[in-house]
Amino acid sequence: MFSSKEEFKKSFITRIESKDMRKTTELAYEILWEMTCEWIKESWDRTNGLYKENDEKQLYYFSIEFLIGRVLGQNLMNINAYHIVKEGLDELGFQLSEVEELEVEPGLGNGGLGRLAACFMDSLASLQLPGHGYGLRYKGGLFTQHFVNGYQTEQPTEWIQEEHNADARREDLAIDIPYYGDVQLVMGIDGLKMKVENSEWVKAVPYDMPIVGANGGTVNTLRLWQAEVSNLPFPGDKDYLVYEQETAKITDRLYPDDSLESGKILRLKQQYFLCSASLQDILNNRSFSMEKLPENVAIQINDTHPALAVPELMRLLIDDHHLTWEQAWDITTRTISYTNHTILEEAMEKWDSRLIQSLLPRVYTIIEEIDKRFKESLETQTIDEETFRKLSIIENGVIKMAVLAVVGSYKVNGVAKLHTEILKKREMKELNEQFPNKFHNKTNGIAHRRWLVKANQELSGLITETIGPRWIEEPERLNELHYFAQNHSFLQDFQAIKTLKKEQLLYHLQRNENIIVDSASIFDIHIKRVHGYKRQLMNIMHIQMLCDRIKQDSTYRPHPRTFFFGGKAAPSYHFAKQVIKMINTVAVKVNNDPLLRKHLYIVFVENYNVTQAEYLIPAADVSEQISTASKEASGTGNMKLMMNGALTIGTLDGANVEIFEQAGQENAFVFGMRAEEVMQYEKEQSYDPKEIINSDPEIKKMMKQLVDGEWTEGKENVDFIVGQLLEDRDPYFVLKDIHSYSNAHERILAAYANPVKWAEMCVKNIAASGIFSSDRTIQQYSNDVWHLTKIPSVY
Repeated sequence: MFSSKEEFKKSFITRIESKDMRKTTELAYEILWEMTCEWIKESWDRTNGLYKENDEKQLYYFSIEFLIGRVLGQNLMNINAYHIVKEGLDELGFQLSEVEELEVEPGLGNGGLGRLAACFMDSLASLQLPGHGYGLRYKGGLFTQHFVNGYQTEQPTEWIQEEHNADARREDLAIDIPYYGDVQLVMGIDGLKMKVENSEWVKAVPYDMPIVGANGGTVNTLRLWQAEVSNLPFPGDKDYLVYEQETAKITDRLYPDDSLESGKILRLKQQYFLCSASLQDILNNRSFSMEKLPENVAIQINDTHPALAVPELMRLLIDDHHLTWEQAWDITTRTISYTNHTILEEAMEKWDSRLIQSLLPRVYTIIEEIDKRFKESLETQTIDEETFRKLSIIENGVIKMAVLAVVGSYKVNGVAKLHTEILKKREMKELNEQFPNKFHNKTNGIAHRRWLVKANQELSGLITETIGPRWIEEPERLNELHYFAQNHSFLQDFQAIKTLKKEQLLYHLQRNENIIVDSASIFDIHIKRVHGYKRQLMNIMHIQMLCDRIKQDSTYRPHPRTFFFGGKAAPSYHFAKQVIKMINTVAVKVNNDPLLRKHLYIVFVENYNVTQAEYLIPAADVSEQISTASKEASGTGNMKLMMNGALTIGTLDGANVEIFEQAGQENAFVFGMRAEEVMQYEKEQSYDPKEIINSDPEIKKMMKQLVDGEWTEGKENVDFIVGQLLEDRDPYFVLKDIHSYSNAHERILAAYANPVKWAEMCVKNIAASGIFSSDRTIQQYSNDVWHLTKIPSVY
């Protein structure tokens, strides 16, 4: 690492002149990438050496997603070289921001689940804790989103390049993973043992990515597995070309379409591939006896995608390391902990027993045995049939992965206080009663070094100038900003920065799209995965109501607002894809109407990802967190937007509840039903949206326009939406909450009319946001669950 700008410039010039006299931005990127990798490798090697020398307990975080975003700029920031490099490149005729734009964002995640995993990796390294990630190296990512006539289309994400990738291949650590085969009983030294013959093998090749902590001292590892053809004997009853193609698919795409059985098998292959490769890697590289595994290793499974880690660890301990069932179960249930991320029934993974029995025959026998033994332990209790059913891992030919994960782990956590209480009292009530000390809460957090220090350097600079730099290492010190929430000079500086971030966002968007937006308008931002419970539909229906009001009422001329949307719909989720089409169609109508566009403008940001978020979040005035109460586990976008001085319009759902507690409801715009009301309606099945439609002229008119296809270029583009609102009885209570939502928007307009008061509210939100740093979350995990020891870097 260079200690001065001049030292950096000297080295950079030497390298650029040795390569090519043409001083292009592409060449500058190539050289800067090489220099950064060299700086990081030194710390990476030193960290790995310290871990071996100290021989302390290490954490391994299993996640199907790691939405890490671009790494060049963030790594420069974390090794304290960003400003040296920026100033040095400026003087050499380059712009660091333009150099950063050349990096292709890795296609390793989709939404909050993956971004949380990435934030956790950042915090583990920054807190100097020995914690690493295991994931999959998806060649085509989730997908790259494009809009064609308003419809979402999906193309593979081409992020893997021949050089300048963020990860390094480790062929020497490749592992073979078995699928299919026949389970046989064989006589061994210790008696009868299970053995699988005629398996189909797939090679897992690891690619290692450095995770650089704050100040660059600790560099942990994210290990990503890539599926390749194995060198082990190939089963002769299958065509080799088919085997080759099926192998490549395992790490081709994140979340393959599982509407058909072939897609379900592929998802199972992915999940087992992640679990088996990662567990074998951990066991192969241990320096302690197997009985000491729980004292030396903590494994956290991020949702149920890696829940097969429970039976797979049992398989490895019993079949490969010759432990008894009792020994293996004791080790497994003291090593694995589980994070639940949902209370939606559809997201509680369940698999057809037949599929797992065919694909993973030995693993299936272990799941059967876990289920059998757990049910036997319940026989001593007086349990009714319904409770017994909910506690079953296998029920009517279906394997319930969440139950398997709970039974096979030593700790289970929700990701917000409300979410955890709903798990304990409703969704997993019976399991919580069986394991009363197992469930706990760990409210999510975000990496403030990326989402404030890096993404909003102007605001973080103002904060440091005002309260000093210690908040970067101790983010809860942001609460010192409360003293400046009524400081006129500070508020003016904050407002100037917000305007600048809006202009930067518009410049970013205008490079790719012909967007003309008033930077003085209210930037209202709704960025997240497109799903029914996240209620992008309610947002666009409210905009439709505003359009009608502006057209019909000549006295209603509200302050201009720009509504930004960003997010992808799963390829087979037809409802969500129709919502995207609806938003884009309404956008065309509104943006081209001379009257409407004076007051409303709609932008749907194509292919929303981490890079887009780093522009959108600092520019936001209003943060849309409008999920149906009781449906969002936590949310992390709400925290990022709050930390950047956006005001939340939201329901009392997920981590919103804690955000409102910290910032005060007077500094937000709360609306809608509470979780208890929603759950009561669901229990009684007493909600009928048709009653609302028939009794409310405004909603009735809006629904007629929707049903007639007036805003969607035809009825065929809205049939899934209409079906959900009417035939499915509006399961996310869009029509029930829409007037409350509309009233909250009117309160936003009234508050924005007083710029000083608005800025004061924004600053109070920033001041209250420090508790939502992932540093706090990770330290709580470490103290309460993993019991890791900090290993300081040696410089």
